[in-house]
Amino acid sequence: MSDNPRTTFAGRRAVPPNNSNAAEDERPTEELLGLVPRGVNLEDYLTVTDVHLFKEKWDSNKIDHHTDKYDNNKLIVRRGQSFYVQIDFDRPYDPRKDLFRVEYVIGRYPQANKGTYIPVPIVSELQSGKWGAKVIMNEDRSVRLSIQSSPDCIVGKFRMYVAVWTPYGILRTRRNPETDTYILFNPWCEEDAVYLDDEKEREEYILNDIGVIFYGDFDNIKSRSWSYGQFEDGILDACLYVMDKAQMDLSGRGNPIKVSRVGSAMINAKDDQGVIVGSWDNVYAYGVPPSAWTGSVDILLEYKSSENPVQYGQCWVFAGVFNTFLRCLGIPARVITNYFSAHDNDANLQMDIFLEEDGSVNSKLTKDSVWNYHCWNEAWMTRPDLPVGFGGWQVVDSTPQENSDGMYRCGPASVQAIKHGHVCFQFDAPFVFAEVNSDLIYITAKKDGTHVVEGVDTTHIGKLIVTKQIGGDGIQDITDTYKFQEGQEEERLALETALMYGAKKDIKTEGIFKSRSNVDMDFQVENAVLGKDFKVTVTFQSNSPNHYNITAYLSGNITFYTGVAKTEFKNETFDVVLEPFSFKQKEVMVRAGEYMGQLLEQAFLHFFVTARISESRDVLAKQKSTMLIIPKVIIKARGAAMVGSDMVVTVEFTNPLKETLQNVWIHLDGPGLLKPKRKMFREIRPNATVQWEEVCRPWVSGPRKLIASMTSDSLRHVYGELDLQVQRRPSA
Repeated sequence: MSDNPRTTFAGRRAVPPNNSNAAEDERPTEELLGLVPRGVNLEDYLTVTDVHLFKEKWDSNKIDHHTDKYDNNKLIVRRGQSFYVQIDFDRPYDPRKDLFRVEYVIGRYPQANKGTYIPVPIVSELQSGKWGAKVIMNEDRSVRLSIQSSPDCIVGKFRMYVAVWTPYGILRTRRNPETDTYILFNPWCEEDAVYLDDEKEREEYILNDIGVIFYGDFDNIKSRSWSYGQFEDGILDACLYVMDKAQMDLSGRGNPIKVSRVGSAMINAKDDQGVIVGSWDNVYAYGVPPSAWTGSVDILLEYKSSENPVQYGQCWVFAGVFNTFLRCLGIPARVITNYFSAHDNDANLQMDIFLEEDGSVNSKLTKDSVWNYHCWNEAWMTRPDLPVGFGGWQVVDSTPQENSDGMYRCGPASVQAIKHGHVCFQFDAPFVFAEVNSDLIYITAKKDGTHVVEGVDTTHIGKLIVTKQIGGDGIQDITDTYKFQEGQEEERLALETALMYGAKKDIKTEGIFKSRSNVDMDFQVENAVLGKDFKVTVTFQSNSPNHYNITAYLSGNITFYTGVAKTEFKNETFDVVLEPFSFKQKEVMVRAGEYMGQLLEQAFLHFFVTARISESRDVLAKQKSTMLIIPKVIIKARGAAMVGSDMVVTVEFTNPLKETLQNVWIHLDGPGLLKPKRKMFREIRPNATVQWEEVCRPWVSGPRKLIASMTSDSLRHVYGELDLQVQRRPSA
């Protein structure tokens, strides 16, 4: 037996993996069949002198393919659609005796059967669904071709050659980077897997480079603008680099299912040196706090230039960058926010909140968490791997939550399958189903070791699911695309289907918890401004002729938006005597000094109120989060908002707190207006105002937006934005 450890491929030729778009091989300029007879001069055959790709922004190739917004001087086309190329020869082309073809090559080890080497034949008529080149003009020494690509070809950056046939072999043009051609997914082509038939949706989900991401709380929805910047200089190459870094085989890069799944793994850096390092511990000493980012451009460009993950991100950052990746490659995509999103560690469709006998939360036993909100993405595509009807919007989530097939990734999972409970269909449908459909179960952990279910809330999780509306910055409620209305027969049927397909419930909740109490309890948190005192009002309502003595417990916690508590800053116990059929309120004052020193990234406060009725031993439980009202960054602009004209942008921030802000960074962004910038201020004293001026020269017309963020050691998630209507430069 040989000592050579080299891998052998029994009966197979070992072709190295072709998994890098950036890697190249050198195509030979001559492929001769043998020796050329004496007296034959190969230069007598047709010789290419120049190739014209019509790749300027105003050329029909870019306008017809909706790629004129890309800040890129190469030809960018969408697959399945024809484009024009002109080839100049050293003499007139005679189709009766001259034979030539165009070749497209991608990667280092091109093979025709893998779609990485594409010889494009000259045909009399272009055929739908196939590569082909048709001569549409033959004048003097120039030939103009209409070239059509296949609607399922690889998406990436191709090298282009022109090959001339001779009786002695092939003569090929030299490698010329100027003729490199990007081919993207095509939502305008009916045969493409990402075809979207509504023009307004295509404009929003492919061509819009500025988005709105919703965050905050169900009762206090906040929004912030995000610069996707998918057309900015260098971003297309950065997105292709992400797939190279994943070592994704080039032959799979024409399939949006595979591309979006690889993207969901690579946007996070958890296990594959992906784009962004997630951090939820409020310590960001080695990078940029997640709330400071204003868009995706800085993140993707830094990732490509450094070849290392960028610090730091949380769910809306992952979703924003993933949206840029998908839209840039041509896959329709949008960012989704799910309010009260369940992170169900074992996908058992229940979030177990364990209580002590006095009504306080037992944090040791309570492992599941309910995120105040969670952002993910939807990508539009057909799903030929699933039964008919499960194409359309697919959930893809790049926030590293749970392991899927050995990597931190999620999706694509069919939204339609989730709605109907068909969680057996790939990928990761049970996890997404649990995020929007789990039950909240309150369980008392008794001292004798027994557990008693006190109550079940079936409506808390997945309370509201939203995205940005088409053509505006408003909110679009898409909850009904994920779930039927609570109480409908279809909703119960979807749940039973999910259970049948393996989603499990640990506790049979029907009939084992106590009947509904004769006392109702609720509480309201006053609109709370950062740095100010506010009230929590607890209300009890008796629906019985009996007297009740109630002991109530209020706990206030600083929480991460993921629902994980960091610190309890307030706890108060109080007694209430409730008369028959009466109504009683108790006000609890929360002082600014109690919470200010502990605040986290998003200024979330979580209140938990439990009450025990002495006479019936019933336990009442209610929880709510509130987000403190935070000051804004003010943006002003002066000068004509016109392409090519200078404008002065002023960013202004006033410190509203009683303490000095340290290490203040202000970020400014505006796709088509200016490149992302940032400036540091060592400190801002109480009630002091800082200003920063920048000159910008817009290069994109139409509705544009300036976006700013402010971050400091003790105050974050401060934003501002300014809408601008940029005019075209008048023609001379």
